[in-house]
Amino acid sequence: MKIVSAWIVCFLCVTSGVTQTNSSLVLERKIVLNNVKGKLDHFAIDEPGNRLFVAATANKSVEVVDLTTDKVVESLTGLGKPHGLAWVAAKDRLFVADGDEASLEVFEGVPLRRVKSIRLSEDADDMVYDPETRMLYVGHGGSDSANPASIAVIDVNRLVAVKQLSVAAHPEALELDAKGGRVFVNVSDTGEVVVIDTATQTKKETWKLAGVKGNTPLAYDATDDMILVGSRTPAKLIALSGGGKEIAAIASDAGADDLFFEPKTGHAYLITGSGFVDVYTVARDGRLEALAKTHTAAGAKTGLLVPGQDLLYVGVPGVNASSEIDVYATSAK
Repeated sequence: MKIVSAWIVCFLCVTSGVTQTNSSLVLERKIVLNNVKGKLDHFAIDEPGNRLFVAATANKSVEVVDLTTDKVVESLTGLGKPHGLAWVAAKDRLFVADGDEASLEVFEGVPLRRVKSIRLSEDADDMVYDPETRMLYVGHGGSDSANPASIAVIDVNRLVAVKQLSVAAHPEALELDAKGGRVFVNVSDTGEVVVIDTATQTKKETWKLAGVKGNTPLAYDATDDMILVGSRTPAKLIALSGGGKEIAAIASDAGADDLFFEPKTGHAYLITGSGFVDVYTVARDGRLEALAKTHTAAGAKTGLLVPGQDLLYVGVPGVNASSEIDVYATSAK
């Protein structure tokens, strides 16, 4: 009888479309973004202030969520197409890359108010901050010769672009190796990873990925000096050594857009637009193993891992209802 019951339970799990098995992610709560619908893009966090910043791209706004109450306390409007976000705690400033306005918008104060607009090329996108040099690296451009693909190096003290580093095509994700003084940049259309030296703000190397295009998100494992890259064509996760050599690769769900590595557990979280978070174990030698997949929703492709909270925030675009943020506890919690 027990065997039959167990079989029925297993059969129901398969036929009902439940895909969260042995998952390291547990849905803890949902944060509803009232009056916000459509696509959400990148996130940033003010941990001391307990605020989450969400680029509500379709709403042309950045939503500021108080994580104590899970309520939106500010909505930064008047934007075109907000993509990348960065909170620089040392200056109490929020930086917003606006793809439509071809600019980097700077907000500060309580409540947040726009204090500067720095001109970039169209499709200003992801960014990463280096606290050691107080430089912000912002990817933008690449649509045509009038909008060249580039990495803008922004001095966050003076709020000026000090350099523009050209790349072959539109830059996607950027990630920092703080100890090694490097910024990694995914150049999706050419299947490359560009390495920038943060001491000189110059391009140091370009790594060509074998048989890959659509390398959109990436993450860095500082302990083992490994770079993880999410590819769309073909759909897979790739582990690279600190020198750019491919160590391992494993299949993933389609539409990779955000990727995070959790040092406590050695888990990688790949958020895909096809509606899954793929969870992998990353061995110290770079071997990759699929651990689980968690079903989210179609189009839920961006989020933020906050290791200090052991939480993964995933943006779910609203179609007939308000957009929301699904908050998952990781197995580190």
